[in-house]
Amino acid sequence: MWPGTPTPLGARFRVGPDGVAGTNFALWAGGAEAVELCLFDDPDDDAGRGRPGSDGRPGSFGGQRPFGGPGNGGRSGGRTVETRCPLTELTHEIWHGFVPGVLPGQRYGFRVHGRWDPWTGARFNPAKLLLDPYARAVDAGAGDDYGALPPEVYGHVRDWPQQHVADTVRDDRDSAPYVPKGVVVHDDAPDDEWCEDRRPKTPWADSVIYEVHVRGFTKLHPGVPEELRGTYAGLAHPAAVEHLVRLGVTAVELLPVHQFAHEDHLLRRGLRNYWGYNSIGYFAPHAAYAASGTRGQQVGEFRRMVRALHEAGIEVILDVVYNHTAEAGELGPMLSLKGIDNRGYYRLQDDARRYADYTGCGNTLHVVQPQVLRLITDSLRYWVSEMGVDGFRFDLAAALARSFHDVDMLSPFLAVIAQDPVLRRVKLIAEPWDVGSGGYQVGAFPPLWTEWNDRYRGAVRDFWRGALPDVRDLGYRLSGSSDLYAWGGRRPYASVNFVTAHDGFTLRDLVSYERKHNEANGEGNRDGSDDNRSWNCGAEGESADADVRALRRRQLRNLMTTLLLSTGVPMLVAGDEMGRTQRGSNNAYCQDNEVSWVDWGLRDEPGWRELFALTSRLIALRHRHPVLRRRAFFSGRAHSADGLRDLAWFTARGTEMTEADWYAPAATLGMYLSGRDIPGRDARGAPVTDDSFLAVLHAAADPLDFVLPGRPWAAAYEVLVDTSLEEQGRAPETLLAAGAAVTLAARSVLLLRAVPGEREA
Repeated sequence: MWPGTPTPLGARFRVGPDGVAGTNFALWAGGAEAVELCLFDDPDDDAGRGRPGSDGRPGSFGGQRPFGGPGNGGRSGGRTVETRCPLTELTHEIWHGFVPGVLPGQRYGFRVHGRWDPWTGARFNPAKLLLDPYARAVDAGAGDDYGALPPEVYGHVRDWPQQHVADTVRDDRDSAPYVPKGVVVHDDAPDDEWCEDRRPKTPWADSVIYEVHVRGFTKLHPGVPEELRGTYAGLAHPAAVEHLVRLGVTAVELLPVHQFAHEDHLLRRGLRNYWGYNSIGYFAPHAAYAASGTRGQQVGEFRRMVRALHEAGIEVILDVVYNHTAEAGELGPMLSLKGIDNRGYYRLQDDARRYADYTGCGNTLHVVQPQVLRLITDSLRYWVSEMGVDGFRFDLAAALARSFHDVDMLSPFLAVIAQDPVLRRVKLIAEPWDVGSGGYQVGAFPPLWTEWNDRYRGAVRDFWRGALPDVRDLGYRLSGSSDLYAWGGRRPYASVNFVTAHDGFTLRDLVSYERKHNEANGEGNRDGSDDNRSWNCGAEGESADADVRALRRRQLRNLMTTLLLSTGVPMLVAGDEMGRTQRGSNNAYCQDNEVSWVDWGLRDEPGWRELFALTSRLIALRHRHPVLRRRAFFSGRAHSADGLRDLAWFTARGTEMTEADWYAPAATLGMYLSGRDIPGRDARGAPVTDDSFLAVLHAAADPLDFVLPGRPWAAAYEVLVDTSLEEQGRAPETLLAAGAAVTLAARSVLLLRAVPGEREA
């Protein structure tokens, strides 16, 4: 052991000027009394201490039960050898040392010594092997070995008879055979270098986001080789990328890909955490999603996936979970931060034995602490600078913005992000709430941030199920939610509009179920939200009734059309464009099976094939017309003496809406979007102009005659989309005269292009 350096944190392989190759290890552990570096080797390893792989890359697979995979874990004839190396250098609370001969592929962890005093929040326990928070790769296997977490992975004696003090009795059994281990990674492989000009850099206003699960997207894809399905390589496969390109999305938002762990209560029921909102390694791509191996190969595979998506013009946004970790509360396992410095990493209550929980997951990271803020920002910069990522969606972002107890939009976390030269340039999306008091913060995040707008979701769902008392809220949501975001220089694209997300019903289930059906989760159907705002069109679940099925498909077209015509940034969920169902589950977080995986057979089925075609066509329409993706809020003021405004609202009588109309019960709304003098300039500096459009939304159960607005709005109208029709193929151009009445089919959307005065019907 050489002294090494305190920075950078984590394990960094290097070759010194004297030609000696080795790895520098550095760990912040402010309250520790001693730290041991633990190196793990198997006799048959191709990679590790002094044994690089034949091509200089990490070697063979080695997983650890019960986190997945059949690894020996030190229990198969004593094959795994652990070597402990004390880190004797201490600089500014960072323990560090350089070990010559430690090469990429080496597995490692830490044991941290200190006081065991849960009553004051101290939970040091050197019997527990701890994962490096800065590990670039984690060897956790990729198998399906279910079963409860063994008692050895807990810092306390889990089976202590007096349950009220169970977490205060230290468990001295060794956890090393049962926990994931960090892997030393070669950071300077030349084929993994990144150039800034490879990134698509799609402006916010032009973005269309596609929320996707790495495993579930390709697990059943017939065009992806079986050995690549459900992996980073599978998502990078041309067959998967082709679907994204055909659809027209500009970014994929990946459900968590940070290394995560499975909860004990799921493993006991033969389930696993499928979504991944249970992070334990903020620098490591989740090992189970790698087709090439778990000894560092997952890093290169992830980078190659990002590169393939970039080459197709698609950005990569990560859904990140920095608000809590997989260690849960005082009764949870000890895997990393809890044993490194419990008081330094987590928010504790006044009774320091207990954790402050603003996340509903047992713990909350104490982001105000410098070392925690550094961990998060170092992780974010790593994924941008070295892994090629283009942005982040922050799970329960309000928890990160809590300075002490209250949510604070001047918090250290938000301030650091705003001034960071790397992070302030990427896409930042907040889930603007947490489960604590005062945690709902929709519309409150500062400029630079966009937000998931759940008020959009609620208004659109309620309108199409006939539950809105009037159309005031719908008007705001369709036009960019200026009531929430028109302050501080924010723009309409601050609103990420969505009707569905991973959490809740799929789009098809939204029109097929009125009640959640989460029985398969084994929680007595108590989990998941009861506020679904859904309508089953007259029958619960799948139906053989042709009329019910046709109505459901029409409602899907209505919802999708509304989403893609709304001002703001639309977000779709993978599979919604072709009728994916979760069989009524609105909380499929533990369903790693056909319930959650995308069914690619739907894309070629009648009805769902047409839904995909309509979705793709609407996205293409959005890309072609800047009036549908405005960079500034509508003013509602007249452009010129003819009285034509950039935004106008119409009743079924063809008259502009009055204040009384906004407050009156209504199931029909006409929205006129003017393409004249759109704010901004094109690439040549000229004013932006576009076609004008009239979108008519009709949610009533009966047909209705709608009078088309006359001059100056248009001389005639051309029908572009009619959701009452299954097929949306273009017919010979037919113009409808302004001032004429057009019959709206029950529950339908009509999109018309306004023909200016020089053309007559």
